[in-house]
Amino acid sequence: MKQEIEQAIAAMCKDVFDVAVEVELSRPDEQFGDYATNVALRLSKPTGLNPRAVADQLAQKIRDELGTKIADVSVAGPGFLNLKLHDATLVQELGANVSRSRDGQTVLVEYSDPNPLKPLHAGHLYTTLVGDAIARLVEHSGAKTVRINYGGDVGRHIGISLWAIMRELGGEHPEKLTEIAEADRPAWLGARYVEGTNAFEDDAAAKAEILAVNKRVYQLHEAGDHDSPFAQIYWTVRQWSYDYFAELYRQLKVVPFDRYIPESEVTPLGVKTVTEQLEKGVFTKSDGAVVFEGDAHGLHTRVFINSEGLPTYETKDIGLSLTKWQDYHFDQSIIITANEQEQYMQVVLAAIKQFAPEPAERTHHLTHGMVKLQGGSKMSSRKGNIVTAIEILEAARAAGAEMGTNPSEDTILAAVKYAFAKNRIGGDIIYDPKESIVLEGNSGPYLQYAHARARSILQKASADTTSLPSDVAFELDERRLLRKITEYVEVVERATNELMPHHICTYLYELAQTFNSFYEHNRVIGSGDREKVRLSLVKLYADTLRTGLELLGITAPDHL
Repeated sequence: MKQEIEQAIAAMCKDVFDVAVEVELSRPDEQFGDYATNVALRLSKPTGLNPRAVADQLAQKIRDELGTKIADVSVAGPGFLNLKLHDATLVQELGANVSRSRDGQTVLVEYSDPNPLKPLHAGHLYTTLVGDAIARLVEHSGAKTVRINYGGDVGRHIGISLWAIMRELGGEHPEKLTEIAEADRPAWLGARYVEGTNAFEDDAAAKAEILAVNKRVYQLHEAGDHDSPFAQIYWTVRQWSYDYFAELYRQLKVVPFDRYIPESEVTPLGVKTVTEQLEKGVFTKSDGAVVFEGDAHGLHTRVFINSEGLPTYETKDIGLSLTKWQDYHFDQSIIITANEQEQYMQVVLAAIKQFAPEPAERTHHLTHGMVKLQGGSKMSSRKGNIVTAIEILEAARAAGAEMGTNPSEDTILAAVKYAFAKNRIGGDIIYDPKESIVLEGNSGPYLQYAHARARSILQKASADTTSLPSDVAFELDERRLLRKITEYVEVVERATNELMPHHICTYLYELAQTFNSFYEHNRVIGSGDREKVRLSLVKLYADTLRTGLELLGITAPDHL
């Protein structure tokens, strides 16, 4: 209906003023109507008319041609048009479906991206949960959605960890790894990474040994070595990490990834491409390294192959981008990382654009801020003072226990997922466990409770709740709730187009508040001739809450 009215008003603008203009309806405060548009102000310049005069002419035209749909048109301020729909039109809006704007498209969504042998910190948890929500939105819009997880199984951090692991084992003794209990493996690997990092930064001799270990990792991949003691250690601890990641994803109840791409898989293509493009002048030599001079593109210069002849993250990302393009020929590739990767990715994409413009132009990079616990300090896995993903979940669990709610695992997940999703992507996130788990306020558990409460009302009902009559005259509170429910499709489309799940969180919270106000002032069960209408509204409200929460990856239980 919204799109139909927008198109009708655009046709009126062309008919009356001979100006082609795109009309966009927005949702004003309820006191002003159901929709508003500033099209009269935009027509003022091309027509040379006062915007108020333009608005008056359009208002009359709308009354004449859309009177069966629109009950009232008013002109406000310098020329804003406010529209109030007939109640029957508002009911018709319930039949609107979310736009399948990505039908026929292939969209890749890359997120989580933890590195083996390193702790999985709160930032990874954030990209995992928010990335899952974004992928759900993309899929809901009709795209063939490919969920990709990319991780660094080669690189200096691997050398750092392996050096410390072999030092802990007393040499290349893979058999000693069996002494590490499965439950202890993530923490054990995390401790080795911290030890190796400190040694790399403080001990010149250890640094040289670590760099040598790093080279051996590349060599074992080139040779396909799985049998040497060194290789057995590497492949074993790498698998430990993968098993841990898989178990955590299962606990988080995110949609399974379609593909995990390790750096080792894409590194050869990245090296080959950089070498070829070096000869063509895309890259240059500098102090024995291969660099991309970003100055010409308003960016900074970065190293793609270092002076030791080893590829950097940049080269691996070239290999990843080209692998994605070759395997999927995507319409869009969405990558979600921390803010600190923003300029890095700009350089990488600028380099790719020189020899493969299509995949570069179709890549959309989303970044997020730092994740901290309330009262915590900045995280650093190198210093060993990170907040891990598990600690975030445990903090929510402990907060629930402290408040005496003893939350279920679904409630804990709702608390964390919603706390992350309700923040606009880009800024830092201060995670407050107590705030996230409460059953009041803007939290996931509150919305779960709101849904269960609505379902309990419906379970007590005997009247039919299958449909809302189109010819009913709504009372004020009934209409206010119905109006809020009809906003759902627009909110989901905005969240999908902008790749911003927080719009859905804001809407669901406002919807629950609208319902609470309605329920506080209006009896539902036993309300006589209003009962059927009100039960239908309760069902529409509960269904909307459920579908909205599902897009965020949050369950909507019927009972709490």
